[in-house]
Amino acid sequence: MEQYPVELLWDEIAYLAYHVHWPLEALLDMEHADRIRMVNLVAGLNTRSLDEAKSLLS
Repeated sequence: MEQYPVELLWDEIAYLAYHVHWPLEALLDMEHADRIRMVNLVAGLNTRSLDEAKSLLS
């Protein structure tokens, strides 16, 4: 079984910790697929928010 790269794990954890303010233990306890799904959902929220802000400035 191939191990998930530690640097990628910490990138995901840092991203979610920054945006959702969950404790480290909760982020480490998440299944990989769930953590990736949350990263993608938060990224989508950030993208939509940025697009809306840009449209207000246009």
